Parts: sequence; structure tokens; C-alpha cells
Amino acid sequence: MKRSLRHFVRSRLHRRIFVWFGASIFVTGVTVLLAMSAMGPSGPARAWSDGTRAFVADRFERTWDRPAEVEALAAELRRDFGVSVAVLGAGGEERLLAGARCVRPVLGVPIVREGRAIGAVELCHDRPPPGSFARLALVLGVAGLVLWGASGAIARRLARPLAELARVAGEIGAGRTSSRVRFGCHDRHVAGEVAVLAAAMNDMAERIERQLADQRELLAAVSHEIRTPLSRIRLLVELARDGAATGKMLDDLDGEVVEIDALVGELLASSRLDFSALTAADLDAGDVARRALDRAGLDPDLLRAPEGRVPLRADPTLLARALANLIDNAAKYGGGAGALRVAVRAGAVAFEVEDRGAGLDAGEEERVFQPFYRRAKSPRDGALPAEDRGSLGLGLALVRRIAEAHGGRAYARNREGGGACVGFEIATAPVDGAG
Repeated sequence: MKRSLRHFVRSRLHRRIFVWFGASIFVTGVTVLLAMSAMGPSGPARAWSDGTRAFVADRFERTWDRPAEVEALAAELRRDFGVSVAVLGAGGEERLLAGARCVRPVLGVPIVREGRAIGAVELCHDRPPPGSFARLALVLGVAGLVLWGASGAIARRLARPLAELARVAGEIGAGRTSSRVRFGCHDRHVAGEVAVLAAAMNDMAERIERQLADQRELLAAVSHEIRTPLSRIRLLVELARDGAATGKMLDDLDGEVVEIDALVGELLASSRLDFSALTAADLDAGDVARRALDRAGLDPDLLRAPEGRVPLRADPTLLARALANLIDNAAKYGGGAGALRVAVRAGAVAFEVEDRGAGLDAGEEERVFQPFYRRAKSPRDGALPAEDRGSLGLGLALVRRIAEAHGGRAYARNREGGGACVGFEIATAPVDGAG
């Protein structure tokens, strides 16, 4: 497919443009010749013909009755103008012929005396005169060849950028997403539309390459993260087989299963965002926040929300997942949630979880939203268990993606008096593409 596409663009398109240019030049030349032939002599040629006609008519009328002078005049015309001269009588009979017999006279001059035709003189060329049809055809032919050669260069210049676009499209289709459209020094000033298309294709290739790299990185990280609970499950199963099963062991086993289930749930939510599978519904922000606290088993008094209904339109499943991740993040790394705030801002509704921890290190305000970001050891960690100092998982990264899918943003900052505030905003307008 790739080879045939490039062959079509580089060969067939080039050849077709070249042939159509040549056909257009040929038709134009033939049309000009036919038009000039139908119109007759041009201005200078017509003036020459009229002057010659008057001269011949006057001279022959004055000498018509003196055959010797008529013969001398015909010989003089043949010598000076290089034409054959046929003198005809009143009835059309030939009286005198100087030169070759005329087959197609170029000039016929009636000889008139006192309003009565007394004869005629016909002139014809022995060879094509300057500016004849053949000479004009030759000039037009040479000009046509020059223009056709120029059309070949134009066709090649037009087809070369398109061939480059076809090459990159074929390579991207074959999986080489690092391929980019690159024009040579002769193609830098290509047509604006082609340049815009090239820029759009390069941008598309860059996005695809980055997305595939992110997916590979995510797959590797998920594989690494899921191996830890699986290893613990295998160890607990082996201990249970040896008869050492206890209630705590079963609780630990259940906890590992819950951890895997949570990770799979986050991956499913991420895949919904990848396919833009949002299902928007009219919600009340305060009610959504209360249910999030209830599912997390927290005191509903932790909610700080405005009085009355706070309407918004969002995907209820994804919004619940984002709030659960904020609360879970505060429980694991911030000493627990101290408050869940709902705030109404210009064109947006904000959800914020305030924790009871030591806060974020400098620069972590953005890094905590990276998938599987691992924190370095910090004095702020305090008594945080070693197993909880590492990966922040997909939680906050998924919160950011959910917020952006709803036209908002995610953010994190340290609070005055200690602790961190992590939250997100979503636009109050309907979600684009949600059904």
C-alpha cells in the first residue's frame, strides 16, 4: 500500500500534470493558428496587400493597350517582389504569364477602366513569404516546446512535496511514528496549503508517538505495580496451604485483592477517558461530595460546601472516581483527610481535600500528578511507612485527566499551618461530546 501510494504520487501525478500541461499548450497553439487563418492577414500584411493592389491596378490600367509595356511590367514585378504574375483578359483567358502558373493566387487585382473591367492580374509566391503560416507554426512550436519543458519542472515541483507527505503517511501507518515531513531547500516555499498539511501531519505524528510512549510507560508501570500484591497473595496462599491461616492473614489477602481491584478500576477509568466515553448527567456537587465521604467511611461533618444546591454537569462515575482518589491519597500520604471542600468559582466548581500531613516538598505541586511518581525520601515523610513513601500510583494522574476531560484542571498546594490541599475544578458548562 505504501509503495503504491508513493508510486502514484511521485510517478503518475507527475506524469499526468506534465501531459496535461503539454496538451493545453498544444491545443492553445492550434487554436491560435486556426483563429489567425480565419481572420485573414494581420494589420501590416493587410496594409501591404491593399497598397500592392492599388499599385498593380494603376500601372496595368495605364499600359493595358500596350502589350510590350504590360510584359515589361510583369517581369519587373516578378524580379522586384519574387512573385509569379498572370495577366488575364476580360473573359478570364490568359494573356501573359511571368513565372510559374498560379494554383492559389495570394492577390487578385481587377483592372478597371471607366467603371468597366477590362481584365485582371493574379500574383502568387514561388516560396512562402516572411510571416507565413509555416513560419508562424514553427515559432509557436518552439515556444510550445519551451513551455512544455517548463511545465515538467513545475509538475516535478508540485509532485515532490506530495510525495514526501505520502512517504511520511506510509511510514506512520507502518508503525514508524518518528517519521516527519522534511522539505529540501527547493521545497521550502511550497504552497501554503501543502505547508499547513505538512505541519498538521508532523503534529499528528508527534502526538501519536508521545501517546504510544506514554502507553508503553504506563503498561510497564502497571506491570510493576501489580506484581507486588500478586507476590504477597502467593505468599499468603502458600502459608494457608501449610495450615497457618489466621483471620489476619485472610484480611491481608482480602486487602491485596482490593488493591488490585482498585488499580484495575483506575485503568478502566483511564481507558474511558482515552476513548472519550463520557456520559454527562446533571448533578449536585454537595450531594456528590457527601456520597464520596460516605463510601470512604469518613465523617460527613468533614464536608465544607455552600448552602443549597450547587448544580453541575459531569460524568458521575468519573467524578466519583476522582473524589475517591483524592480522599485515598490524603489517607495514604497526608495523615488522613481533614476536610472536603466544595467551592463555586467563575464558570467552575472546585473540589478540594485538605490533609493532616506535613505537606509537599518544593516542586512536588506538579510532579504528584505524574503517573507512578515516586517521592524521594524527605524529612517531611516523618513516620510515614516505607511502603507508603513511594509510588503515588495512578490516583492523582487520573484526577488530572478527569478534570481536563471536564474542561477544568487539577492542582496541589501547601496550606498555611501545615498539610497539603489537593483538588480539581470542572467547568459548569456541558461536557463536549458527552451524551
